[in-house]
Amino acid sequence: MITKKVFDSKSVPRFSDAFPQATVAGDFIFVSGTVGVDPATGQIHEGFEEQATQAFLNVKTILEELGSDMSKVVKTTVFMVSGNDFSILNKVYKLTFPENAPARSTPQVMPFPSSIQISVECIAIL
Repeated sequence: MITKKVFDSKSVPRFSDAFPQATVAGDFIFVSGTVGVDPATGQIHEGFEEQATQAFLNVKTILEELGSDMSKVVKTTVFMVSGNDFSILNKVYKLTFPENAPARSTPQVMPFPSSIQISVECIAIL
């Protein structure tokens, strides 16, 4: 039987208490939508590139706390408010995953609360 456990990082601020930052099921980690909140200040970065970079760093931290890493990510979904930011996202994505990038979907969505411009979720191998 596959076991399931929920996880919240000690280092990455939670965006919402309505759901966990990640769920582990068997050998897979499902990371919830993670935004570009700065762990040091608790504030959302202003620019899209800064938010995207921080969101991926936050995902990295969550995975590492669970004993995984970015090289084990097999799928990402990146929710963006503006389609005009695709080239910036691609730049950040290539820096985040320099080799063997995971599959990605990138839907454009309605505005998030506050000044959030991007949210990243992923599936990774434990």
